[in-house]
Amino acid sequence: MQAPPSLHAALQQAVASGIFPGAVLAIRYKGDRVRLVSVGCLSTDPPGNFVTTSTVYDLASLTKPLATVTSLALLIQRGQCQLDDRVDALLPELGDAPVGQATLRQLLTHSSGLPGWRGFHEHLSPNAVLPSSQQARAHAGRQLLQLIKGEAVIYGRGEKSLYSDLGFMLLGLVIERLSGTTLDQFVCEHIVQPLKVHPLCYLPTDDEGQTRKTSMINLIAPTEWDSWRGRLLRGEVHDENAAALGGVAGHAGLFGTAEAVLAVTGAWLMGYHHKPSILNPEVVRNFTSRQTTVPGSSWALGWDTPSLPSSSGQYFSSQSFGHLGYTGTSIWIDPVCELEVVLLSNRVHPRRTNEEIRIFRPAIHDLVYQELVTVR
Repeated sequence: MQAPPSLHAALQQAVASGIFPGAVLAIRYKGDRVRLVSVGCLSTDPPGNFVTTSTVYDLASLTKPLATVTSLALLIQRGQCQLDDRVDALLPELGDAPVGQATLRQLLTHSSGLPGWRGFHEHLSPNAVLPSSQQARAHAGRQLLQLIKGEAVIYGRGEKSLYSDLGFMLLGLVIERLSGTTLDQFVCEHIVQPLKVHPLCYLPTDDEGQTRKTSMINLIAPTEWDSWRGRLLRGEVHDENAAALGGVAGHAGLFGTAEAVLAVTGAWLMGYHHKPSILNPEVVRNFTSRQTTVPGSSWALGWDTPSLPSSSGQYFSSQSFGHLGYTGTSIWIDPVCELEVVLLSNRVHPRRTNEEIRIFRPAIHDLVYQELVTVR
């Protein structure tokens, strides 16, 4: 289904203004066929081919809701864990660590006391030699656990929300511990395959991941030249910590197309409205509702909710939920009017210092809403 010309024009103007080299916008309204807009090129340095609706992007922190939160929701609805389980009950190595007393709920609401970011990659792989086997990835995961164990909490648990990659790194390890398999394998078997999503996957730095990367490399938009790895990143996770873990982590590492992302958001929306889904309605409603236990926080459980000013713009309802990705990606879902909007771009190409997308995101969401919902 064709999108309104105004949306195409707005995206074209964003390319012309240097907000990103190219992008794909995917919209679904009231369960109708997906509307797709693709603009621009894969890259500017070097010049790349045109973006298409099949272009694969590094989804960055969209990995959190699409992979980690969805996986954890599945484990909870199967009774394998509960939101108020303490982290040290699931990862006993953290038994004497400050963060061990945090709960899964606190990790999901970014209220565990952990700092937002640490350059763990400098300890895990000082020379940017990345894990080349599943065993090496597992070793890096054990090292990461010890590094996080050594982190002091920087505020009282539950006192406030501070967006933390570290918390989601732990959640990725929790999923592996509970499921007895790797995070990427769990996501593939329990999310990607049941939803018949393609392509949506991790691209590990081991042989299997490299084979997968080679098969789709021409479809992947590059991010930026990385001084740590000494190369332009294409088909390699942009986030350095995720790379040092072998490309698979709870906070970053997922790659996919806009339509693939919509397949997962659709499962959340279907569950919300008690329609057939891999997710139970009670779990969905809980995970997507703003949590009131953390003062001043807009966070639900792994999903964010609109707060002024919001990247979702001014029209999305208070029941909406979404997430942003550092590379220039975003999801916003309004269950009241059944609107799903996915924007994928590589705004970090050629350099991450370009932050003009902050202005563009709310503007494009307002335009989508005006074109499809407010004005019929």
